[in-house]
Amino acid sequence: MDILITGGAGFVGSNLAMHLRQAIPDAAIVCMDNLYRRGSELNVARLRDAGVSFHWGDIRDLAAFPAGPFDYLIECSAEPSVLAGQDGNPAYLFQTNLTGAFHCLEMARKWNSRFLFLSTSRVYPIAKLEQHPWQEYETRFAWNNDINSPISAQGVRETLDMTGARSLYGFTKYAAEQLIEEYRAAYGLKALINRCGVIAGPWQFGKVDQGIAALWVMAHHFGRKLSYIGYGGKGKQVRDFLHVDDLCELIAEQIRDFDRWEGWVGNVAGGLKNSASLQELTEVCREVTGNQVAIEGNPVNRPNDLRIFIADCGRLFQRTAWRPRRDVREIVRTTAAWVAEHAEQLRNL
Repeated sequence: MDILITGGAGFVGSNLAMHLRQAIPDAAIVCMDNLYRRGSELNVARLRDAGVSFHWGDIRDLAAFPAGPFDYLIECSAEPSVLAGQDGNPAYLFQTNLTGAFHCLEMARKWNSRFLFLSTSRVYPIAKLEQHPWQEYETRFAWNNDINSPISAQGVRETLDMTGARSLYGFTKYAAEQLIEEYRAAYGLKALINRCGVIAGPWQFGKVDQGIAALWVMAHHFGRKLSYIGYGGKGKQVRDFLHVDDLCELIAEQIRDFDRWEGWVGNVAGGLKNSASLQELTEVCREVTGNQVAIEGNPVNRPNDLRIFIADCGRLFQRTAWRPRRDVREIVRTTAAWVAEHAEQLRNL
């Protein structure tokens, strides 16, 4: 079995390659990456030491792909920031997330590869998420539990009306989803789409606009200031978190039984059980690291921000016995252990 992982030196791609190296030991795995994101270069030696081949290449350039063919193409590359393009320059975002996805599909068509696409929960329209009734509690916001709505206390279901704006980032990922469906219809491409929530864990180089759990853990380790931004500056906004190792276990299952998963489009996330507000995440980081840092409150919302996002994974759980096994505390614990082990390399990132 030959597997190509695009974005393979990134957070998800590198962890997935390391996991598949163990889970499917007879697979030949190639990770392709342009090393655009700072910190991704640290993964190259790690991958090679594990017997994973690294290929420098940019998915914006069709000629930059390795020779192939590959039995599976796993598309993990992306400009992942929900703020991308807000500075008035969306070119890199569109060229990477949309043109890049097109190039990956063309190579999968050429090689007759089975195609796995990592999409995002950000494909759901912002206004519909923000307008759903909610309550404020001591440490978090929570959606009202309307069982007749596609949004409930359990989260967002895939049946939500997709009309509306979703951020430029969310649009590029949703457009790529639609392009995959067209390739399935036009060319018989075999594909599946995982709409991932907030993925977290070791080897994530967190920033303010992406990778919030790793950002929070590193700030507590290095004593850096943090801010609760938006929604009154109280840190009550909520996300669900999925440990990257849990995601990798599901993808390994999907590869092993691909024909049963072919055509899947759905939520893959931590769900309500693995959700936390920024306040709650702060408390876990304090308990795990033993450190406290100064946290400012900025009440002003950023563009495209959300009060709450939790994915309802009911459809997924009907299809598989897979469940997230690692909770928010385990995410913080394993990330903190990684930061402590690699502190000198991470200090200036």
